[in-house]
Amino acid sequence: MALRREAFLDHVKERGEYGTVEEAERATRVVLALLGAHLVGEVRAQLAARLPEDFALILLNPLQSAEPLSPERFVRATAAWIEGATEQTAAWDVSAALSTVADTAGDDLLKEILLQLPAGYDLLFGRPQPI
Repeated sequence: MALRREAFLDHVKERGEYGTVEEAERATRVVLALLGAHLVGEVRAQLAARLPEDFALILLNPLQSAEPLSPERFVRATAAWIEGATEQTAAWDVSAALSTVADTAGDDLLKEILLQLPAGYDLLFGRPQPI
């Protein structure tokens, strides 16, 4: 069951300590657009099914990435897409959005998502995995 858009954005806003829902939405859109380029097949479809509809569409029609970005480069790319962002604020944006995605996905799907991503993304999702 997909989380309602308002509830999803409220979580992101709270975690990112944003002043407005618009700021939370902007961060979420950029992060999902970048994340979507890294996920394929059933895993991407399953995650999309759990997201609010407009965010699902962003995930399914992502910004193209020539290669999987390391977590550091993912944060840098996020900074590049958000006006006025620094790497520090982008790390915050990524964490707020992806930890909410992790909650929405659930543990089993998150494990599948992490298998498609370069090492270190567990930290971006706020779910450090035992080594």
